[in-house]
Amino acid sequence: MNRFALLAAAAAFSTAALAAPETYVIEGTHTMPTFSYSHFGYSTQTSRFDKTTGSITLDKAARTGSVDVTIDTTSVNTSYPLFNQHIQGEDFFDTAKYPTITYKSTKVNFDGDKPATIEGNLTVKGITKPVTLTVTSFHCMPHPMLKKDACGANATATDTGDTP
Repeated sequence: MNRFALLAAAAAFSTAALAAPETYVIEGTHTMPTFSYSHFGYSTQTSRFDKTTGSITLDKAARTGSVDVTIDTTSVNTSYPLFNQHIQGEDFFDTAKYPTITYKSTKVNFDGDKPATIEGNLTVKGITKPVTLTVTSFHCMPHPMLKKDACGANATATDTGDTP
């Protein structure tokens, strides 16, 4: 895979004080990890995973945080059911043996009061490699329907060829 992009939105269920660390639970219905790759040189194909869980903890005052994401590899969605089955096979994700992909941060770097990059470890098919996510969008505010704090973010990473 040439590119792995994580597009995530997390809903907050935290009641922490404003200056304290807040933990946000990733809302699976608003989270879309995607990946793209060259389709034999014809075009760039983009696919996604439909089931994601995890949490994000942020302490804006201390400029620290953590990210812990688990992606259900059996939820891969290429928009073509036959290819979904193929990509779950041993040649690609081998979902029978490796049912999840995980990303666990080691450091969150801030630009002002917003996360800018997230350093961490991505594990795919039992192989763990360091991956830095670049946060391209980040915004927190009270959710207009849930009346609770919520954050939304987009983050990307590009495989340099040595990631699983």
